[in-house]
Amino acid sequence: MNLELQKGSRSKTLAAILFITMAVFVGRLFYLQIIQHDYYVGVANQEQIKRLAIPAKRGLIYALDGQTPVPLVMNQTVYTVFADPKTTTDDTKIIDTIRKIAGGNACPDLQALLNKKDSRYQVLATRITRSQADKIKQENLNGVGFQEESQRVYPEGSLAAQTLGFVDFSGVGRYGVEDKLNDELTGTDGLLQSVTDVRDVPLTIGNNNINRPAVNGKNVVLSIDRNVQSHVEQALSDGLKRTGATRGSAIVMDPQTGQIMAMANLPTYDPAKFNLVSDVAAFNNAVVSAPYEPGSDVKTLTMATGIDKGVVTPDATYNNTDYIKVDDRTITNATLGQTGEITFQHALNWSLNTGFVTVAERLGDGKSITRGARDTMYDYFYNRFHLGQLTGVEVAGETAGTVVSPTTSEGNAVRYSNMAFGQGLDATMVQVASAFGSIVNGGKYYKPTVIAGVVDASGKYIANKITQPSMQIAKSTADQVRSMTHVARDTFFASLDRPGYYIGGKTGTSQVIKNGVYSSDETVGTYLGYGGSEDLSRYVIMIQVSGDNKLLQGARDALPIFTDISNWMLNYLEIQPKG
Repeated sequence: MNLELQKGSRSKTLAAILFITMAVFVGRLFYLQIIQHDYYVGVANQEQIKRLAIPAKRGLIYALDGQTPVPLVMNQTVYTVFADPKTTTDDTKIIDTIRKIAGGNACPDLQALLNKKDSRYQVLATRITRSQADKIKQENLNGVGFQEESQRVYPEGSLAAQTLGFVDFSGVGRYGVEDKLNDELTGTDGLLQSVTDVRDVPLTIGNNNINRPAVNGKNVVLSIDRNVQSHVEQALSDGLKRTGATRGSAIVMDPQTGQIMAMANLPTYDPAKFNLVSDVAAFNNAVVSAPYEPGSDVKTLTMATGIDKGVVTPDATYNNTDYIKVDDRTITNATLGQTGEITFQHALNWSLNTGFVTVAERLGDGKSITRGARDTMYDYFYNRFHLGQLTGVEVAGETAGTVVSPTTSEGNAVRYSNMAFGQGLDATMVQVASAFGSIVNGGKYYKPTVIAGVVDASGKYIANKITQPSMQIAKSTADQVRSMTHVARDTFFASLDRPGYYIGGKTGTSQVIKNGVYSSDETVGTYLGYGGSEDLSRYVIMIQVSGDNKLLQGARDALPIFTDISNWMLNYLEIQPKG
């Protein structure tokens, strides 16, 4: 009996042990398969699923050569050399090879990088060429790998640098078109994901397989004409040397479309060596980013406002005494002696401030610049000519400037008397040139643009449709002011222009505000003009020259640069002379 009980106890004990063991196994399986399911699926995927990003190619940037796109910015394949310090075997050979072949592209202190044995990735050299990469590969360096990348190259060197901008080392566009259109140029990376076996061979089945092609960036064609741009940069450089100015800017526009054919700024830089630039001001495109008081160039807009409202004509007269009082201020002419009963055409020829303050008065009650006169001037300057507004031109860094509203205390009669001859407001060159374009093209305002179209994947150039303009002043008004600027130029500078062509323009000499007051030792010289035939203006050119503590003038310093470019444009555009 005791034996049977003993045997029964053993059986029960064994059964209990088996039950407990099975319970442990079941519990463990439940824990692994249910509770830890997602964790182990993730671990398996890390081992079995290989992901490879397929980088998109950044879009190219073209200029025009006449009507043919030519590349200004291209891509070049370069390589980053990296090491897995845990698997490298001959550090001395690696260091000697990298220094010898990569040269200045090798990272400093390679030994310290290779000593980081707890790391699996250390960059040894950057931006080496394909031939350099091939030479390093031939050395069969254990633990060394290569990563393919792309960098921008510039077939035309520094041409149009501030318009283009550059791509930084992280692949992001900075300044210019590269910044403004960064998303369009960048494209979208693709993804190749596949389930593999232990030998990393892709399996053809499985829901985790993904093959999403990269979408390359858009290839942009600028309206910049490489030939015009090149000549403008050279003419601007020559002009600065001749005048002693240290800064200069120029813009050339087609007034019939709003397309910008050239934008130049000096000093400039080489976008391929942007990291060597010590003064970041060289990156800025002053044509769009540096508002200033335009000075007498604005007199053409004041005259257009007066004619369009029917209060003056080119032949209407006023009595010039060389000064005029507005409230408690006295405004004088820079050029004295043209006194007496003179026409507004004469006032434009000699750039007499009193004439344009008189236009502002006649927009009111004829004796003062009333609130109604100020409302009218603001409507034309801000709403119609778009001064003090962002134009939307496709270049990063555009600044709006300021046209003070008459609804504010600052928008008083004195302020608007100054605005009538181009002081007391801030505008950019692209704003002023676009506004002037609406005068010389018959009254139509075109939004300025540097984009002419795209080059598609097949290499075909597809031009953008011209944006529909808005009519801002009557054609008769525009024609009269266009004629006035032709007479003004012809009066003093006819001998500078090629015979048989219709050229017009306006000088500007602007004071500079320093420490809240107008400086007596520094001015900015500008010239704003157009050219073509009597029936059709083919281009607008605006020049600006300046320098710290330099007294520069529109007629003496900026006008000769305009004349150089204008005479060249007549040939380049094959405009036929009259007769």
